[in-house]
Amino acid sequence: MSEIYYTEDHEWILVEGDIGTCGISEFAQEQLGDIVYVELPEPGKVVAQNDELAVVESVKAASEIYAPVSGEITESNDELVDEPGKINEDAMGDGWFFKIRISDAKELEDLLDKAAYEALIAGQR
Repeated sequence: MSEIYYTEDHEWILVEGDIGTCGISEFAQEQLGDIVYVELPEPGKVVAQNDELAVVESVKAASEIYAPVSGEITESNDELVDEPGKINEDAMGDGWFFKIRISDAKELEDLLDKAAYEALIAGQR
């Protein structure tokens, strides 16, 4: 069974076993506008929860992307380097940034579920 969690910084992680697929939320891509550049982490990189590990730039602003959990990067979505607009088209699907092997599943308890995240962004719209 897969579950999705969110951070207060608008990253999401879809957890399937010990692998999490991560990206930015629909709300985040809406706020950024047209995304023109993305910098992704290298597979094999080991990160701690809340480490900065990617950058996304739009016509409006640049934003850092943080690790929602600790672990090792297993894969990056290299298609985004040539087609960063995929993030705008499908932020929660084809626009994923990286996959991470979760080293401490307890950290997921620090994240928001969908209802809590919806409540968070309701106050920011």
